[in-house]
Amino acid sequence: MSDALIRFLFQQKHVRGEIVHVQQSLNKMLEHHQYPLPVKQLLAELVVATSLLTATLKFEGEIAVQLQGNGPVRFAAVNGTHQQQFRGVVRLQSELSGAGFRDLVGEGYLVVTVTPNQGERYQGIIPLSGQSLAETLEAYFAQSEQLPTRFYIHSEILENSQAAGLMLQVLPVQQDKARDDFAELVILSDTLTAAELLHLDAEVVLHRLFHQELVEVFPPQQIGFVCGCSKQKCESALFSLGRAVVAEQMALGGLDMGCEYCNASYHFSAEELQVIYDQF
Repeated sequence: MSDALIRFLFQQKHVRGEIVHVQQSLNKMLEHHQYPLPVKQLLAELVVATSLLTATLKFEGEIAVQLQGNGPVRFAAVNGTHQQQFRGVVRLQSELSGAGFRDLVGEGYLVVTVTPNQGERYQGIIPLSGQSLAETLEAYFAQSEQLPTRFYIHSEILENSQAAGLMLQVLPVQQDKARDDFAELVILSDTLTAAELLHLDAEVVLHRLFHQELVEVFPPQQIGFVCGCSKQKCESALFSLGRAVVAEQMALGGLDMGCEYCNASYHFSAEELQVIYDQF
C-alpha cells in the first residue's frame, strides 16, 4: 500500500470523500523522535487529519493543524502543503497519565491555520471536544464551515507503523438533500473497522462500503515527509534573535542549532557568526 490520498465523489448524492494511508512517510518522520507510544499514535493520527484537511484546499498553500492543551502533551502540530508534503512535532510538559486523546492533551484548543501562497491567512480555533481527534475535527467543521463531516482515523504503531483515515463531507449545495444523503452514507461507513481501513487498499474499502453507490474515484496523490529545514533558514532565525544574542554566541565560540522536526543539527562557527553579526 503506497502513501497516498484518494479523493472520491458520489455521483448520485451530494457528498464527497477522501481516504488516506501513510506508512513509509510516517516511519520516516517517527524515526527522528523518541516519543512514547501513545504520543506517536497521536502524531500519526494528526498526520492523517492534516492530509485530509489539506486535500480540501482549493488553492496552493498549506495548513497547520495544532493541538494546544494542559495535559502531558502541551503542543502537537503537523504542517501539510497542497502537494501533500508534511512534517510534525510534539512538545511534552509532563509524564503521561494515560493513553487516551484527552489523557494526553487535556483541556485546550484545536487550531487550524490556512496559509495560501497568494492571499490572506485564515485561522480557526475551537475548544477541544469529544474523546478523540476525529470528534474534535467534526466539531471544527460544524462550527467553522457549517458542513456536516465525518472522520474515521486509526493508527498502528509497530516496528513498521502506519495510519489511515476516511472523511465524508456534505457538498455545499442543496443542504437538506445533502444532509439526508450524508446520513445514509454515514450508516454504511460506521461499519468500517480499524483493521479494514489500515490493511486494505483504498479501492477495496470503498467497494466494501459503497458498492451500491456510483462512486467516482480520482487519481491518487502521493504523500511524503519533507522537513524543509536548512542552514540558511537557521541563519534567518539568528537575525530574528538579534545582534546581542549573536554576539553572545560568538563569545562562546560558536552555536549549534537543531531542527525539532527532523533532529538535523547545523553548526555556526565563531567566524560564521561574525559574518552574520556584521550584517546587522
